[in-house]
Amino acid sequence: MCGHSSGMMGFPLRLLAREVYDRVRAIKGDKQVALITGEERIEPPDARYFLCTAEAMPRTAGDVAFVAIDEAQLGADPERGHIFTDRLLHARGREETMILGSATLEPMVKALIPKAEVTSRPRFSTLSHAGVCKLSRLPKRSAVVAFSVEQVYAMAEALRRFRGGAAVVMGALSPETRNKQVAMFQSGEVDYIVATDAIGMGLNLDLDHVAFAALSKFDGRRKRRLTPSEMAQIAGRAGRHQRDGTFGTLSGTGKGDGEPLEFTDEEVYAIEEHKFAPLTHLFWRDADPRFDRLETLIADLEARPDHAVLKAAPEAIDMAVLRRLAADPIADSVRGAGSVRRFWEACSLPDFRSLGVEQHARFVARLWEDLRGGYLGADFVAARIAELDRMQGDIDTLQGRIAAIRSWAYICQRPDWVLARDEMAARARAVEAKLSDALHARLTERFVNRRTTLLMKSLGQDASALPVTLEPDGHLTVEGESIGRLEGFRFHVDPNAGVADRRMLLAAGEKALPALLERRADWLLSQGITELEISGGAIRWQSRALADISFPGHPGSGNFGTPKLALTRDVVLLPEAAKAKLEAGLAAWLDKQLEPLEPLRKLAEAARDPNAGSQARALVITLIEARGVISREEAGLENLPKEMRPYLRKLGITFGALDIFDAPLLKPAPRKLLHALGLDLRPVQDAMLPVLAEGSWAKGRLPAGYRYAGAQAIRVDLAEKILRAAFEARAAVTAAHPKERNRPFRVDLSLAVSVGLEAENARRLLGSAGFRCDRARTLPEGAHGPAAPDRWHWRPRRPGEREERRPDRKDGRPDRAQERARPRSKGRPDKSADGKERKGGDRPDNKSRPPREGGQRPARPAQTPPRPVADTGPARAGGAFDKLADLLKG
Repeated sequence: MCGHSSGMMGFPLRLLAREVYDRVRAIKGDKQVALITGEERIEPPDARYFLCTAEAMPRTAGDVAFVAIDEAQLGADPERGHIFTDRLLHARGREETMILGSATLEPMVKALIPKAEVTSRPRFSTLSHAGVCKLSRLPKRSAVVAFSVEQVYAMAEALRRFRGGAAVVMGALSPETRNKQVAMFQSGEVDYIVATDAIGMGLNLDLDHVAFAALSKFDGRRKRRLTPSEMAQIAGRAGRHQRDGTFGTLSGTGKGDGEPLEFTDEEVYAIEEHKFAPLTHLFWRDADPRFDRLETLIADLEARPDHAVLKAAPEAIDMAVLRRLAADPIADSVRGAGSVRRFWEACSLPDFRSLGVEQHARFVARLWEDLRGGYLGADFVAARIAELDRMQGDIDTLQGRIAAIRSWAYICQRPDWVLARDEMAARARAVEAKLSDALHARLTERFVNRRTTLLMKSLGQDASALPVTLEPDGHLTVEGESIGRLEGFRFHVDPNAGVADRRMLLAAGEKALPALLERRADWLLSQGITELEISGGAIRWQSRALADISFPGHPGSGNFGTPKLALTRDVVLLPEAAKAKLEAGLAAWLDKQLEPLEPLRKLAEAARDPNAGSQARALVITLIEARGVISREEAGLENLPKEMRPYLRKLGITFGALDIFDAPLLKPAPRKLLHALGLDLRPVQDAMLPVLAEGSWAKGRLPAGYRYAGAQAIRVDLAEKILRAAFEARAAVTAAHPKERNRPFRVDLSLAVSVGLEAENARRLLGSAGFRCDRARTLPEGAHGPAAPDRWHWRPRRPGEREERRPDRKDGRPDRAQERARPRSKGRPDKSADGKERKGGDRPDNKSRPPREGGQRPARPAQTPPRPVADTGPARAGGAFDKLADLLKG
């Protein structure tokens, strides 16, 4: 055609016309080439070359220099044969006309066009019968042919399990979807394709073998066995040009068919030798009927041909719709030749949705209601197109939408049916393209396991050749398909993989892991070192433990400063050299992270110093075991000579009124580090706040480094500052009045309040250190002036005596039992139970004096001892420290 000044070719399929259109356009340019199909029309004003479907091919003769008709043997097709017969009879070029088809068409051409020249083109490759084959043993680059949607889906599902997937080609797919599925097979993304007999025409595939899953099909009227020529049309897809091909059947798919699923000897001979019975007739229908009336139109379309080799075409869908609507009241609106012609064009609308005569006739009737009055409104057509512009749904739903949009694309291509035709046609094509993309995605998602396909191709290859890539998010991919995920250095197979695929994925991952993990370890030590953390006694990365941290032996024996690392099973696949390098890098990183525990290391060195003395070393060991803070009660100070205290203070140890501690270890960094290492399992307060509010810690789980202060808790070093200020206030009063015993003094609570401790809780804290408060009386109502300050006394607890803590009253005043427990200063008047004032005070131990001589004291009624309450006094060491202290004391 390109050798002539102009030309036209008619094809049986839209996708064939589009394929050749693209090739001719590349030769002649866009402005000289036109594409004309029922659903698409690209016709430049100066076009000289026309690529058309047979139905859309103009019937004019001599308008172009060259005319060709492809697959002309389709003139024997009951549904579309009359179209091809008409083009064979009437389409002519000025200079040359070429009729392309099977050799079986030769007698028909000679009978209808006696002067035609017949030229044969032999097949260069050999097609041979390969017999029966199991689906699981199907060779690569094979096509499986079935003749029902259900069987196509079943074969595709089976190939997905056995071979990783297959492309799917059916006549119900849009040309765009069909091309994308074919491209997936041609590119090697999948090695198998499952198709209906649509594969036999218009698809040039790189196939080596065609396997028939059935040899019978339903032709619209009955189920029948394929003819040898139909078998050859499909089997001939295997082997192209000079590469040989094979064909055969699948075992296990012929049950219930009524016929054995195997070719007969005659069929095998006919296919291999390409010898078939010639056609005896072609179907014909008047292509230029009269449009005077509907009755005349129907009579012309039913007219019989004059030539012997032509037969009247069976009733096609357009003729059936015309007959159905001609008997309907709607036919009364069809008057005049122009109306009859327009009505016949509406009835010729293809049944893309395969609804059948009745349903399709209703659609045409509704269409005619609008067409008989003129044009379809643009808003109406746009609304119908928008209804179909939805990408959700399964394969069948999307196929239905594509069939519907093809109907509207056909309607929009008619020159006198739709207002704003070009815009509406563009919209319909755009929606069809989007739906085709969605359908292709659904087919691929359902019938292609791309990951399995890639791995099947890689079986037996060298591990270094496996194209496994580690993505930034930790996923392992093979050519973009995820096979699993690396969490730290541990490989996890994709959880979405089936049971049959898991072993293959694991093997594929482990082949490439050593090299990948080595690079991952190098990156971790060079760039990702900041992502490491210590938690649960191990060094972790991405929440996975890389190495367990241990301190061999007892910390008090001197091994605290030399932690040991034990690599976990996560890094077992690392090569030995990389594993040693990783261990050394982690050890160096850990040594730097342990710098906040330097005070604890100094204590460990002192514990090993034989010159320190056994008593001092015992205290240091106890403090190490307590992780830097311990109460005086548990420290065993009675065994420590006073002359050893300066030595211990040089080590940073503080001897407080209630606690013995190493102040640097009360900072947030060492406390959190001790907890992360698993050396201190007590709760940790991240910021080590000065004071903790009531209820901010779990019951019985006071954070390390704090002690109770009434309903609150205070850090032990701040508690020591408050107590030290109280002792200094007492010392100042005692120095000013050396002769007075236990003289009251004042304590300024501003320091305690400034760090967040409530005044009453500050009094409770001071009480735990032996300070007793005489609360000043409040001013009577109406009185003015400053209130009298509280008076304080100090009475240390005797050995073995424990403070009984009581909850404060809601009004903020101490209860009566606390009031009676306070020592009274000498000479201060006090009221007895009967309301009389008396001098003197109760005994410090809160025991009553015996009655004096000469006077009887009224007996007090027996009082029920108060119920024990929650302990909110001094912080105590945990049970483990109690046992350790007992051992040291013993």
